[in-house]
Amino acid sequence: MSDEIFTSKHFDVETVTLAGRTEAFVRGGRHLFHQLPDAFEGIEQIGVIGWGSQGPAQAQNLRESLEGSSIRVSVGLRLGSSSMREAEAAGFSAADGTLAEVFDVIGSSDLVLLLISDAAQAALYPQVFKAMKRDATLGLSHGFLLGHMSNERASFPAGINVVGVCPKGMGPSVRRLYEQGREINGAGINCSFAVEQDIDGRATDIALAWAIGLGSPYTFKTTLTSEYKSDIYGERGILLGAVWGIVESLYRRYTAQGIDPEEAFERSCESITGPIARAISYEGFLGVYDRLDDAERKTFAAAYETSYQAAEPILAEIYDDVASGAELRSVVYAGRRLDRYPMPPIEGTRMWAVGAQVRAKRGQHETPLDAFTAGVFCGVAMAQIDLLRVHGHPWSEIANESVIEAVDSLLPYMHARGVAYMVDNCSTTARLGTRKWAPRFDYALEQEAFTAVDSDGGAAGGVHFADFEKHPIHDVLQAVGKMRPPVDIAVT
Repeated sequence: MSDEIFTSKHFDVETVTLAGRTEAFVRGGRHLFHQLPDAFEGIEQIGVIGWGSQGPAQAQNLRESLEGSSIRVSVGLRLGSSSMREAEAAGFSAADGTLAEVFDVIGSSDLVLLLISDAAQAALYPQVFKAMKRDATLGLSHGFLLGHMSNERASFPAGINVVGVCPKGMGPSVRRLYEQGREINGAGINCSFAVEQDIDGRATDIALAWAIGLGSPYTFKTTLTSEYKSDIYGERGILLGAVWGIVESLYRRYTAQGIDPEEAFERSCESITGPIARAISYEGFLGVYDRLDDAERKTFAAAYETSYQAAEPILAEIYDDVASGAELRSVVYAGRRLDRYPMPPIEGTRMWAVGAQVRAKRGQHETPLDAFTAGVFCGVAMAQIDLLRVHGHPWSEIANESVIEAVDSLLPYMHARGVAYMVDNCSTTARLGTRKWAPRFDYALEQEAFTAVDSDGGAAGGVHFADFEKHPIHDVLQAVGKMRPPVDIAVT
């Protein structure tokens, strides 16, 4: 869906072969920060608009990466916004021109990073375009606006560049790994980049400089269309929505079998966010399977096969809804209802209270890698991967969006603070989608997958598991795994 081979005037472009397909990328690192001013040719001010998940991380990272240059990073917020104090605490100030009203910053910036919520982008984009300088560059860290504009049959203004730089992790991860990178060069969150509109030949290098300035160790090319489809689909799937559905259904299954609630939580939620995530991060899906004995592999195979079958039609429906624009419309409409119907937190249920107790006792014994839980998680993840593969997404995007973002960014935060915490503290678009789709995964797994396992062993030799050991994702992860951050994220 994208021409992955590209050229750059300022950065070395390398290639990697993933499952027989050659893709190009740029390797980042702090040793490249001195090249950023040249790559940001013609840019005197970068305006970071918004202070949600990505805003604080991107504003602070870019400011530090450009320290000593003449390029100013300025934050734009609504007057009276509660985020003003947070931005001031991070060192941005009205007195020095680095903190101002949204449209003042947009109008004075040469590169406008629009990091406000998707619902706000949908409502405000005509005003944003009107306020931008001619020949400026619009930067997006998510392709939602393009999808929304497609629904409205609108276009970007002809006189601006439009690029995307999309970190494969939430804002706190982008910031935390950048901070760790002060000690270990190359620590950071991988990014994809896209050039939607290039009016003067600068767009690719501006996007690459932006990614490197954020601390991205490896940056791959995609398109904004491909990015928003895979991203919105992925967060409703194995990145968040499916994880919530998986752990809820497994916890109930284990407690119904008479297992103590704390052990049930360990075998379901803790096993996924702990040993399963770590095994996939370093050794891929085969690393999980290789840790099991013969009996556990049979259990894994049965859970994998039935969970793949149960999740696949839900994932296909999610992708179709995203690609058609229906899911984006749903987000916009739901956003308009939030004042009347705010999303309540989910962490008050018995399961999450047990989870807090389990986390408080960590260190007393090793969390087990549960074979059944591993089979469920890997089966759903592989179904998601195969849907992206069918729809032609590049392997770098599939690996980063469906595996690396999960095990190296989101699951570590879930392990530290709980899945419920993540569901309640992600972006509005992700929170809405997670609440909409997680119950579908929960229902399908309990009513379809688990009943199949209990009735006939789950067809352990089924067609999906037969493809598991020879699946191309294993070679892709082995190659892309060499491009993971050189340190694990330290969640504090």
